[in-house]
Amino acid sequence: MAQFLPYSMNFPLEEQLKTLGDDELLDFWEETQYLEKFLEDEFSEEPDSSVEYERFIINELQFRTCSRTLSKI
Repeated sequence: MAQFLPYSMNFPLEEQLKTLGDDELLDFWEETQYLEKFLEDEFSEEPDSSVEYERFIINELQFRTCSRTLSKI
């Protein structure tokens, strides 16, 4: 399970995502999707930050995939 970084305000989300393992990163993605759906249902509006979270997570997953592929060559 992912752990909270106590001084995360000075630690950008992109850097925090790099510290997560693959399963933790996918769990975080799932949790953001659940939270987005909850907020949409509760407040009848789409949260603006969901696209940003998703973009950061996808970029990190793509980077990890490319790194693994290159290390096998």
